[in-house]
Amino acid sequence: MGLLTDSEIKITLQGLDGWSVCDKRNAIERHVVFRDFNAAFSFMTAVALKAEKMDHHPEWFNVYNRVEIVLTTHSDGGVTEKDVALANFINKLIKDIKLS
Repeated sequence: MGLLTDSEIKITLQGLDGWSVCDKRNAIERHVVFRDFNAAFSFMTAVALKAEKMDHHPEWFNVYNRVEIVLTTHSDGGVTEKDVALANFINKLIKDIKLS
């Protein structure tokens, strides 16, 4: 996997609702608020199962109904197509889950 350029990331993010470039890192991020802890945890479980199949794991932080997600390909030192694929999966999953 090759790193995406800044221009490629910018263009890609136009099609990834809710995602933005992380400050001071070559990564993308999204913050999501769910209706409750169960919805947030169910979401995280579904992402974890997909991430394990992809062998591509997110950095994330969860408090009650909030989940903060950071995607970067550590082995390549930045954003790659793996991150875009996982972000697309996450966005589809979010559409399927009732948010707050």
